[in-house]
Amino acid sequence: MPEGPRRDRRDARGAAALRALAAAGVLALACAAPARVSAQDASGHISAPGAIEGRPATSDASPLQARIDEAPAGARVEVPPGVYVGDLVIDKPLTLAGVGRPRLIGSGTGSVVRVRADDVTIDGFDIDGQSGGDLGRDSSGIHVAGHRVTVRDCTIVNTLFGVYLYQAHGTTVEYCRIRGIPGKDPGEKGSGIHAYDTLSFRFTGNDITDVRDGLYLQNSSKGTIRSNMVRDVRYGLHYMFSDDNLFEDNTFVNGAAGSAIMYSERIVFRRNRFLHNRGFASVGLLLQQCDDVLAESNLIADNARGIFIEGTHRAQFIGNVVAKADVAIVAFDSARETRFAGNSFVGNMSPLTLVGRRLDATFEGNYWSGHREPDLDGDGRTERPYVLTSVFDHLRGNLTAADLYVDGFAASALAMAETAFPVLAPAPIVEAHPLARPPALPDVPAPGDAARQIDRAGMALSGAVLAAGVLGMRGRRRERRHAGARR
Repeated sequence: MPEGPRRDRRDARGAAALRALAAAGVLALACAAPARVSAQDASGHISAPGAIEGRPATSDASPLQARIDEAPAGARVEVPPGVYVGDLVIDKPLTLAGVGRPRLIGSGTGSVVRVRADDVTIDGFDIDGQSGGDLGRDSSGIHVAGHRVTVRDCTIVNTLFGVYLYQAHGTTVEYCRIRGIPGKDPGEKGSGIHAYDTLSFRFTGNDITDVRDGLYLQNSSKGTIRSNMVRDVRYGLHYMFSDDNLFEDNTFVNGAAGSAIMYSERIVFRRNRFLHNRGFASVGLLLQQCDDVLAESNLIADNARGIFIEGTHRAQFIGNVVAKADVAIVAFDSARETRFAGNSFVGNMSPLTLVGRRLDATFEGNYWSGHREPDLDGDGRTERPYVLTSVFDHLRGNLTAADLYVDGFAASALAMAETAFPVLAPAPIVEAHPLARPPALPDVPAPGDAARQIDRAGMALSGAVLAAGVLGMRGRRRERRHAGARR
Protein backbone atom coordinates (compact mmCIF):
# COMPACT_ATOMS: atom_id res chain seq x y z
CA MET A 1 0.00 0.00 0.00
CA PRO A 2 1.37 3.49 -0.80
CA GLU A 3 2.64 5.41 2.20
CA GLY A 4 0.05 8.21 1.94
CA PRO A 5 -3.07 6.00 2.16
CA ARG A 6 -1.43 3.92 4.86
CA ARG A 7 -0.86 6.98 7.03
CA ASP A 8 -4.41 8.15 6.44
CA ARG A 9 -5.71 4.76 7.54
CA ARG A 10 -3.56 4.83 10.64
CA ASP A 11 -4.69 8.35 11.51
CA ALA A 12 -8.33 7.27 11.30
CA ARG A 13 -7.67 4.18 13.40
CA GLY A 14 -5.66 6.12 15.94
CA ALA A 15 -8.04 8.96 16.75
CA ALA A 16 -10.51 6.87 18.75
CA ALA A 17 -7.70 4.85 20.26
CA LEU A 18 -5.96 7.92 21.64
CA ARG A 19 -9.18 8.97 23.32
CA ALA A 20 -9.51 5.52 24.87
CA LEU A 21 -5.91 5.52 26.07
CA ALA A 22 -6.29 8.96 27.60
CA ALA A 23 -9.39 7.77 29.43
CA ALA A 24 -7.45 4.79 30.75
CA GLY A 25 -4.74 7.07 32.12
CA VAL A 26 -1.93 5.46 30.13
CA LEU A 27 -0.96 8.18 27.66
CA ALA A 28 -1.18 11.06 30.09
CA LEU A 29 1.95 12.63 28.68
CA ALA A 30 2.13 14.47 25.35
CA CYS A 31 3.37 12.29 22.50
CA ALA A 32 3.64 14.67 19.55
CA ALA A 33 7.01 15.75 18.24
CA PRO A 34 7.78 19.47 18.49
CA ALA A 35 6.83 21.44 15.40
CA ARG A 36 9.57 22.53 13.05
CA VAL A 37 9.54 26.28 12.60
CA SER A 38 12.49 28.22 11.23
CA ALA A 39 16.25 28.42 10.72
CA GLN A 40 18.95 31.04 10.30
CA ASP A 41 21.13 31.69 7.29
CA ALA A 42 24.81 32.63 7.45
CA SER A 43 24.03 36.23 8.28
CA GLY A 44 21.74 35.29 11.16
CA HIS A 45 18.45 36.06 9.40
CA ILE A 46 15.42 33.85 10.00
CA SER A 47 14.54 31.74 6.96
CA ALA A 48 11.25 30.20 5.90
CA PRO A 49 9.21 28.14 8.39
CA GLY A 50 10.02 24.44 8.25
CA ALA A 51 13.63 24.91 7.11
CA ILE A 52 16.45 23.15 8.90
CA GLU A 53 19.40 24.99 10.43
CA GLY A 54 21.96 26.12 7.88
CA ARG A 55 25.40 27.65 8.36
CA PRO A 56 25.87 29.36 11.71
CA ALA A 57 26.21 33.09 11.82
CA THR A 58 29.80 34.24 11.55
CA SER A 59 29.85 35.32 15.18
CA ASP A 60 28.69 31.82 16.25
CA ALA A 61 31.02 29.76 14.02
CA SER A 62 33.67 27.39 15.32
CA PRO A 63 37.34 28.02 14.46
CA LEU A 64 37.22 24.57 12.84
CA GLN A 65 34.84 25.86 10.16
CA ALA A 66 37.68 27.23 8.04
CA ARG A 67 39.46 23.86 8.00
CA ILE A 68 36.28 22.09 6.94
CA ASP A 69 35.59 24.64 4.21
CA GLU A 70 39.13 24.26 2.85
CA ALA A 71 39.20 20.45 2.91
CA PRO A 72 38.47 18.64 -0.37
CA ALA A 73 35.52 16.25 -0.60
CA GLY A 74 36.39 12.86 0.84
CA ALA A 75 39.19 14.21 3.04
CA ARG A 76 40.01 13.07 6.56
CA VAL A 77 40.22 16.10 8.87
CA GLU A 78 41.93 15.27 12.17
CA VAL A 79 41.27 17.62 15.09
CA PRO A 80 43.93 17.70 17.83
CA PRO A 81 43.12 17.91 21.55
CA GLY A 82 41.75 21.23 22.71
CA VAL A 83 38.60 23.27 23.21
CA TYR A 84 36.81 24.71 20.16
CA VAL A 85 33.98 27.15 20.80
CA GLY A 86 31.25 27.69 18.22
CA ASP A 87 29.02 25.79 15.80
CA LEU A 88 30.05 24.22 12.53
CA VAL A 89 28.44 22.86 9.38
CA ILE A 90 29.74 19.97 7.28
CA ASP A 91 28.45 20.34 3.74
CA LYS A 92 30.67 17.89 1.83
CA PRO A 93 31.62 14.21 2.23
CA LEU A 94 34.50 13.90 4.71
CA THR A 95 35.65 12.33 7.97
CA LEU A 96 36.00 14.59 11.01
CA ALA A 97 38.14 12.63 13.49
CA GLY A 98 38.99 13.71 17.01
CA VAL A 99 42.48 12.91 18.33
CA GLY A 100 42.64 12.81 22.14
CA ARG A 101 38.96 13.71 22.48
CA PRO A 102 38.80 17.40 21.50
CA ARG A 103 35.91 19.33 23.00
CA LEU A 104 33.41 21.16 20.82
CA ILE A 105 31.44 23.78 22.77
CA GLY A 106 28.46 25.21 20.93
CA SER A 107 27.44 28.84 20.74
CA GLY A 108 24.24 28.07 22.66
CA THR A 109 22.07 29.31 19.80
CA GLY A 110 21.60 26.16 17.71
CA SER A 111 23.01 22.74 16.84
CA VAL A 112 26.70 22.36 17.57
CA VAL A 113 27.47 20.18 14.51
CA ARG A 114 25.23 20.34 11.43
CA VAL A 115 25.71 17.66 8.79
CA ARG A 116 24.34 18.75 5.41
CA ALA A 117 26.02 16.24 3.08
CA ASP A 118 26.10 12.50 2.39
CA ASP A 119 28.91 10.14 3.44
CA VAL A 120 30.13 12.05 6.49
CA THR A 121 31.79 10.46 9.53
CA ILE A 122 32.13 12.16 12.93
CA ASP A 123 34.30 10.19 15.37
CA GLY A 124 35.73 10.79 18.83
CA PHE A 125 34.50 14.17 20.14
CA ASP A 126 33.12 15.58 23.38
CA ILE A 127 30.28 17.98 22.51
CA ASP A 128 28.68 20.51 24.85
CA GLY A 129 25.60 22.50 23.82
CA GLN A 130 25.81 24.93 26.77
CA SER A 131 22.14 24.23 27.60
CA GLY A 132 21.03 26.47 24.74
CA GLY A 133 19.23 26.19 21.43
CA ASP A 134 15.61 26.02 20.31
CA LEU A 135 13.30 23.00 20.47
CA GLY A 136 11.35 24.35 17.51
CA ARG A 137 14.51 24.18 15.38
CA ASP A 138 15.52 20.76 16.75
CA SER A 139 18.79 22.11 18.16
CA SER A 140 21.09 19.14 18.77
CA GLY A 141 24.56 18.09 19.61
CA ILE A 142 24.75 16.64 16.10
CA HIS A 143 21.97 17.33 13.58
CA VAL A 144 22.12 15.13 10.49
CA ALA A 145 20.37 15.86 7.19
CA GLY A 146 22.45 13.67 4.90
CA HIS A 147 22.59 10.01 3.86
CA ARG A 148 25.05 7.32 5.00
CA VAL A 149 26.39 9.36 7.91
CA THR A 150 28.26 7.72 10.80
CA VAL A 151 28.36 9.25 14.28
CA ARG A 152 30.73 7.24 16.46
CA ASP A 153 32.18 7.43 19.99
CA CYS A 154 30.93 10.92 20.82
CA THR A 155 29.94 12.22 24.25
CA ILE A 156 27.12 14.78 23.96
CA VAL A 157 25.98 16.81 26.96
CA ASN A 158 23.79 19.86 27.70
CA THR A 159 21.94 19.77 24.38
CA LEU A 160 18.18 19.72 23.72
CA PHE A 161 18.46 16.78 21.33
CA GLY A 162 21.48 14.50 21.37
CA VAL A 163 21.56 13.27 17.77
CA TYR A 164 18.75 14.26 15.39
CA LEU A 165 18.32 12.45 12.06
CA TYR A 166 16.24 14.25 9.45
CA GLN A 167 15.72 12.14 6.31
CA ALA A 168 19.14 10.67 7.07
CA HIS A 169 18.82 7.32 5.30
CA GLY A 170 21.49 4.74 6.01
CA THR A 171 22.88 6.58 9.04
CA THR A 172 24.65 4.84 11.94
CA VAL A 173 24.90 6.17 15.51
CA GLU A 174 27.13 3.95 17.62
CA TYR A 175 28.89 3.93 20.99
CA CYS A 176 27.84 7.45 21.93
CA ARG A 177 27.06 8.76 25.40
CA ILE A 178 24.25 11.29 25.55
CA ARG A 179 23.26 13.31 28.62
CA GLY A 180 20.51 15.91 28.50
CA ILE A 181 20.23 19.24 30.28
CA PRO A 182 19.98 18.73 34.06
CA GLY A 183 17.07 20.39 35.81
CA LYS A 184 14.86 20.94 32.78
CA ASP A 185 11.35 19.46 32.74
CA PRO A 186 10.83 16.65 30.18
CA GLY A 187 8.64 18.89 28.03
CA GLU A 188 11.49 21.39 27.71
CA LYS A 189 13.96 18.80 26.42
CA GLY A 190 14.37 16.83 23.23
CA SER A 191 15.13 13.14 22.68
CA GLY A 192 18.47 11.40 23.05
CA ILE A 193 18.39 10.02 19.50
CA HIS A 194 15.53 11.24 17.30
CA ALA A 195 14.91 9.78 13.85
CA TYR A 196 12.43 11.48 11.55
CA ASP A 197 11.54 10.14 8.08
CA THR A 198 14.70 8.03 8.02
CA LEU A 199 15.24 4.56 6.49
CA SER A 200 17.77 1.79 7.09
CA PHE A 201 19.43 3.30 10.15
CA ARG A 202 21.47 1.60 12.89
CA PHE A 203 21.72 2.55 16.58
CA THR A 204 24.27 0.41 18.43
CA GLY A 205 25.81 0.52 21.89
CA ASN A 206 24.67 4.01 22.88
CA ASP A 207 24.12 5.14 26.50
CA ILE A 208 21.37 7.75 26.97
CA THR A 209 20.07 9.43 30.12
CA ASP A 210 18.26 12.53 31.41
CA VAL A 211 16.52 13.47 28.15
CA ARG A 212 12.81 13.63 27.32
CA ASP A 213 12.56 10.36 25.36
CA GLY A 214 15.54 8.07 24.97
CA LEU A 215 14.90 6.87 21.41
CA TYR A 216 12.20 8.57 19.34
CA LEU A 217 11.34 7.02 15.98
CA GLN A 218 8.84 8.78 13.73
CA ASN A 219 8.17 7.63 10.17
CA SER A 220 11.48 5.75 10.32
CA SER A 221 11.61 2.15 9.11
CA LYS A 222 13.93 -0.77 8.34
CA GLY A 223 16.29 0.02 11.19
CA THR A 224 18.31 -2.06 13.65
CA ILE A 225 18.47 -0.92 17.28
CA ARG A 226 20.87 -3.07 19.29
CA SER A 227 22.62 -3.02 22.70
CA ASN A 228 21.60 0.49 23.77
CA MET A 229 21.10 1.60 27.39
CA VAL A 230 18.36 4.17 28.05
CA ARG A 231 17.60 5.30 31.60
CA ASP A 232 16.07 8.09 33.70
CA VAL A 233 13.88 9.51 30.94
CA ARG A 234 10.18 9.99 30.19
CA TYR A 235 9.69 7.31 27.51
CA GLY A 236 12.63 4.98 27.04
CA LEU A 237 11.32 4.21 23.57
CA HIS A 238 8.77 6.44 21.82
CA TYR A 239 7.70 5.24 18.45
CA MET A 240 5.19 6.17 15.71
CA PHE A 241 4.51 5.15 12.09
CA SER A 242 7.72 3.12 11.80
CA ASP A 243 7.72 -0.37 10.29
CA ASP A 244 10.09 -3.34 9.95
CA ASN A 245 12.43 -2.42 12.80
CA LEU A 246 14.46 -4.85 14.91
CA PHE A 247 15.21 -4.26 18.61
CA GLU A 248 17.72 -6.60 20.25
CA ASP A 249 19.59 -6.58 23.59
CA ASN A 250 18.55 -3.07 24.63
CA THR A 251 17.75 -1.88 28.17
CA PHE A 252 15.02 0.66 28.95
CA VAL A 253 15.09 1.39 32.67
CA ASN A 254 13.53 3.83 35.13
CA GLY A 255 11.26 5.71 32.75
CA ALA A 256 8.42 7.91 33.90
CA ALA A 257 6.11 6.30 31.35
CA GLY A 258 8.11 3.37 29.96
CA SER A 259 7.96 2.48 26.27
CA ALA A 260 5.21 3.33 23.77
CA ILE A 261 5.00 1.87 20.25
CA MET A 262 2.15 3.16 18.12
CA TYR A 263 0.71 2.88 14.58
CA SER A 264 3.42 0.56 13.26
CA GLU A 265 3.84 -2.88 11.69
CA ARG A 266 6.24 -5.82 11.69
CA ILE A 267 8.40 -4.96 14.69
CA VAL A 268 10.58 -7.53 16.46
CA PHE A 269 11.77 -7.29 20.08
CA ARG A 270 14.31 -9.87 21.27
CA ARG A 271 16.29 -10.09 24.52
CA ASN A 272 15.48 -6.55 25.65
CA ARG A 273 15.01 -5.42 29.24
CA PHE A 274 12.11 -3.14 30.23
CA LEU A 275 12.71 -2.40 33.92
CA HIS A 276 11.54 -0.14 36.77
CA ASN A 277 9.05 1.93 34.79
CA ARG A 278 6.80 3.08 37.59
CA GLY A 279 4.32 5.90 37.82
CA PHE A 280 0.66 6.62 37.15
CA ALA A 281 1.02 6.12 33.39
CA SER A 282 3.98 3.71 33.32
CA VAL A 283 4.08 0.65 31.06
CA GLY A 284 6.94 -1.71 30.35
CA LEU A 285 5.93 -2.30 26.73
CA LEU A 286 2.89 -0.57 25.18
CA LEU A 287 1.55 -1.52 21.76
CA GLN A 288 -1.20 0.69 20.40
CA GLN A 289 -2.57 0.23 16.87
CA CYS A 290 0.31 -2.04 15.86
CA ASP A 291 0.18 -5.15 13.67
CA ASP A 292 2.40 -8.25 13.40
CA VAL A 293 4.63 -7.59 16.38
CA LEU A 294 6.89 -10.30 17.85
CA ALA A 295 8.16 -9.92 21.43
CA GLU A 296 10.47 -12.82 22.24
CA SER A 297 12.83 -13.58 25.16
CA ASN A 298 12.46 -10.16 26.81
CA LEU A 299 12.62 -9.33 30.53
CA ILE A 300 9.71 -7.04 31.45
CA ALA A 301 9.97 -6.48 35.19
CA ASP A 302 9.07 -4.12 38.02
CA ASN A 303 6.74 -1.96 35.95
CA ALA A 304 3.37 -0.52 36.95
CA ARG A 305 1.90 -2.34 33.93
CA GLY A 306 3.96 -4.99 32.21
CA ILE A 307 2.38 -5.28 28.75
CA PHE A 308 -0.33 -3.01 27.33
CA ILE A 309 -2.09 -3.87 24.05
CA GLU A 310 -4.85 -1.92 22.32
CA GLY A 311 -6.08 -1.99 18.74
CA THR A 312 -3.23 -4.35 17.89
CA HIS A 313 -3.49 -7.31 15.51
CA ARG A 314 -1.45 -10.52 15.48
CA ALA A 315 0.95 -9.64 18.27
CA GLN A 316 2.92 -12.59 19.65
CA PHE A 317 4.58 -12.74 23.08
CA ILE A 318 6.79 -15.82 23.23
CA GLY A 319 9.23 -16.91 25.94
CA ASN A 320 9.30 -13.65 27.92
CA VAL A 321 9.56 -13.12 31.68
CA VAL A 322 6.99 -10.66 33.05
CA ALA A 323 7.69 -10.10 36.76
CA LYS A 324 6.79 -7.86 39.70
CA ALA A 325 4.21 -5.74 37.88
CA ASP A 326 1.08 -4.33 39.45
CA VAL A 327 -0.73 -5.73 36.41
CA ALA A 328 1.09 -8.14 34.10
CA ILE A 329 -1.13 -7.52 31.06
CA VAL A 330 -3.58 -4.72 30.28
CA ALA A 331 -5.58 -5.59 27.17
CA PHE A 332 -8.34 -3.77 25.31
CA ASP A 333 -10.97 -5.88 23.58
CA SER A 334 -9.95 -4.16 20.32
CA ALA A 335 -6.79 -6.31 20.24
CA ARG A 336 -7.12 -9.21 17.81
CA GLU A 337 -5.37 -12.56 17.34
CA THR A 338 -2.97 -12.03 20.24
CA ARG A 339 -0.86 -15.02 21.32
CA PHE A 340 0.96 -15.62 24.61
CA ALA A 341 3.07 -18.79 24.56
CA GLY A 342 5.85 -20.11 26.77
CA ASN A 343 6.08 -17.02 28.98
CA SER A 344 6.82 -16.91 32.70
CA PHE A 345 4.62 -14.57 34.76
CA VAL A 346 6.21 -14.27 38.21
CA GLY A 347 5.18 -12.28 41.27
CA ASN A 348 2.68 -9.96 39.59
CA MET A 349 -0.11 -8.50 41.71
CA SER A 350 -2.67 -9.22 38.98
CA PRO A 351 -2.28 -11.30 35.80
CA LEU A 352 -4.67 -9.47 33.47
CA THR A 353 -6.89 -6.41 33.31
CA LEU A 354 -9.37 -6.47 30.44
CA VAL A 355 -10.85 -3.24 29.14
CA GLY A 356 -14.04 -4.37 27.45
CA ARG A 357 -16.04 -7.59 27.45
CA ARG A 358 -13.92 -10.07 25.53
CA LEU A 359 -10.37 -10.72 24.41
CA ASP A 360 -9.33 -12.38 21.17
CA ALA A 361 -6.20 -14.03 22.56
CA THR A 362 -4.74 -17.49 23.09
CA PHE A 363 -2.72 -18.52 26.15
CA GLU A 364 -0.71 -21.71 25.86
CA GLY A 365 2.24 -23.14 27.74
CA ASN A 366 2.67 -20.18 30.10
CA TYR A 367 3.70 -20.30 33.76
CA TRP A 368 1.75 -18.23 36.30
CA SER A 369 3.21 -18.02 39.81
CA GLY A 370 -0.25 -17.26 41.22
CA HIS A 371 -1.63 -20.58 39.95
CA ARG A 372 -0.84 -23.03 42.73
CA GLU A 373 -2.28 -26.20 41.31
CA PRO A 374 -0.46 -29.55 41.30
CA ASP A 375 0.77 -31.52 38.30
CA LEU A 376 -0.91 -34.84 39.11
CA ASP A 377 0.10 -36.81 36.05
CA GLY A 378 3.65 -35.48 35.76
CA ASP A 379 3.28 -34.01 32.30
CA GLY A 380 4.51 -30.57 33.41
CA ARG A 381 1.05 -28.95 33.22
CA THR A 382 -1.66 -28.47 35.78
CA GLU A 383 -4.95 -30.30 35.42
CA ARG A 384 -7.09 -27.33 36.36
CA PRO A 385 -7.31 -24.17 34.25
CA TYR A 386 -6.09 -20.79 35.44
CA VAL A 387 -8.65 -17.97 35.37
CA LEU A 388 -6.75 -14.83 34.48
CA THR A 389 -9.43 -12.25 35.30
CA SER A 390 -11.27 -11.65 38.55
CA VAL A 391 -14.28 -9.50 39.33
CA PHE A 392 -12.01 -6.78 40.65
CA ASP A 393 -9.69 -6.90 37.63
CA HIS A 394 -12.72 -6.62 35.36
CA LEU A 395 -14.01 -3.64 37.34
CA ARG A 396 -10.61 -2.01 37.28
CA GLY A 397 -10.32 -2.40 33.54
CA ASN A 398 -13.72 -0.87 32.86
CA LEU A 399 -14.04 1.60 35.70
CA THR A 400 -10.78 3.46 36.23
CA ALA A 401 -11.98 4.83 39.55
CA ALA A 402 -11.34 1.34 40.97
CA ASP A 403 -7.64 2.22 40.79
CA LEU A 404 -8.24 4.52 43.76
CA TYR A 405 -8.51 1.51 46.03
CA VAL A 406 -6.36 -1.00 44.15
CA ASP A 407 -3.93 -1.44 47.04
CA GLY A 408 -6.38 -0.92 49.86
CA PHE A 409 -8.53 -3.02 52.15
CA ALA A 410 -11.51 -2.77 49.78
CA ALA A 411 -9.58 -4.59 47.05
CA SER A 412 -8.57 -7.40 49.39
CA ALA A 413 -12.10 -7.71 50.75
CA LEU A 414 -13.60 -7.90 47.27
CA ALA A 415 -11.09 -10.56 46.19
CA MET A 416 -11.83 -12.68 49.31
CA ALA A 417 -15.57 -12.29 48.87
CA GLU A 418 -15.36 -13.40 45.27
CA THR A 419 -13.41 -16.52 46.26
CA ALA A 420 -15.90 -17.47 48.96
CA PHE A 421 -19.06 -16.45 47.13
CA PRO A 422 -18.49 -16.43 43.36
CA VAL A 423 -21.78 -14.78 42.47
CA LEU A 424 -20.33 -12.31 39.97
CA ALA A 425 -18.89 -14.17 36.99
CA PRO A 426 -15.63 -12.61 35.77
CA ALA A 427 -14.76 -12.34 32.12
CA PRO A 428 -14.06 -15.97 31.10
CA ILE A 429 -10.41 -15.63 30.09
CA VAL A 430 -8.49 -18.75 31.03
CA GLU A 431 -5.43 -20.79 30.20
CA ALA A 432 -6.65 -24.37 30.08
CA HIS A 433 -3.46 -26.17 31.08
CA PRO A 434 -0.72 -23.78 32.23
CA LEU A 435 2.77 -24.93 33.10
CA ALA A 436 3.21 -26.24 36.62
CA ARG A 437 6.79 -24.92 36.78
CA PRO A 438 8.64 -22.01 35.18
CA PRO A 439 10.05 -22.89 31.77
CA ALA A 440 13.77 -22.73 31.07
CA LEU A 441 14.29 -19.46 29.19
CA PRO A 442 18.05 -19.17 28.64
CA ASP A 443 17.78 -16.31 26.13
CA VAL A 444 15.98 -13.95 28.53
CA PRO A 445 18.56 -11.45 29.85
CA ALA A 446 19.26 -11.18 33.57
CA PRO A 447 18.37 -7.94 35.40
CA GLY A 448 22.09 -7.05 35.58
CA ASP A 449 23.38 -3.69 36.72
CA ALA A 450 20.12 -1.95 35.78
CA ALA A 451 18.29 -3.71 38.59
CA ARG A 452 20.84 -2.52 41.14
CA GLN A 453 20.27 1.13 40.34
CA ILE A 454 17.16 1.07 42.50
CA ASP A 455 18.05 -1.09 45.48
CA ARG A 456 14.66 -2.16 46.75
CA ALA A 457 13.16 -2.75 43.33
CA GLY A 458 16.33 -4.53 42.22
CA MET A 459 16.29 -6.83 45.22
CA ALA A 460 12.64 -7.70 44.67
CA LEU A 461 13.20 -8.30 40.97
CA SER A 462 16.28 -10.43 41.50
CA GLY A 463 14.38 -12.42 44.12
CA ALA A 464 11.48 -13.04 41.76
CA VAL A 465 13.70 -14.21 38.92
CA LEU A 466 15.78 -16.35 41.28
CA ALA A 467 12.62 -17.92 42.70
CA ALA A 468 11.45 -18.77 39.21
CA GLY A 469 14.77 -20.42 38.45
CA VAL A 470 14.76 -22.42 41.69
CA LEU A 471 11.23 -23.63 41.05
CA GLY A 472 12.24 -24.68 37.55
CA MET A 473 15.26 -26.62 38.82
CA ARG A 474 13.20 -28.33 41.51
CA GLY A 475 10.59 -29.28 38.94
CA ARG A 476 13.19 -30.84 36.67
CA ARG A 477 14.65 -32.79 39.59
CA ARG A 478 11.20 -34.15 40.46
CA GLU A 479 10.67 -35.14 36.85
CA ARG A 480 13.95 -37.06 36.84
CA ARG A 481 13.01 -38.81 40.10
CA HIS A 482 9.58 -39.77 38.72
CA ALA A 483 11.17 -41.02 35.52
CA GLY A 484 13.63 -43.16 37.53
CA ALA A 485 10.82 -44.59 39.63
CA ARG A 486 8.85 -45.55 36.52
CA ARG A 487 11.90 -47.31 35.09
